[in-house]
Amino acid sequence: MTDITALSERIDALEMRIAYQDETIETLNQTITAQWTEIDRLTRQLAELKDRVRDAESNVPGPANERPPHY
Repeated sequence: MTDITALSERIDALEMRIAYQDETIETLNQTITAQWTEIDRLTRQLAELKDRVRDAESNVPGPANERPPHY
């Protein structure tokens, strides 16, 4: 009878660990999803800023990227 009780306690302990692990995995998944969403947003924003800088540089009067004469 004690073997059955010990086995039952071990199974209960394993079930609790699995429940906590499932909760942790779900939390981590949500965190990673939020981070990827933020990374995608920042990547798009960076691309837009690069385009704006490129457009601004092309609209500058005179030589924009020419080396100074002392080089």
